[in-house]
Amino acid sequence: MRKDIHPKLVACTVTCSCGNSFVTESEKDEMRIDICNECHPFFTGSERMVDTAGRIDKFNKRYAKK
Repeated sequence: MRKDIHPKLVACTVTCSCGNSFVTESEKDEMRIDICNECHPFFTGSERMVDTAGRIDKFNKRYAKK
């Protein structure tokens, strides 16, 4: 295998726009992101399902366990 082809990893501080920050490894020493696991709707439980023409109800009726 060839030597010295991989990038050097350093400790990276990731800062979200919501104020959350954490440390990981990356090529860069600092990153700023818009959304993280603390403020993303999927992880916070505030995700909303958009029902288009009753498709969710139709699916639930069709595949409901009896």
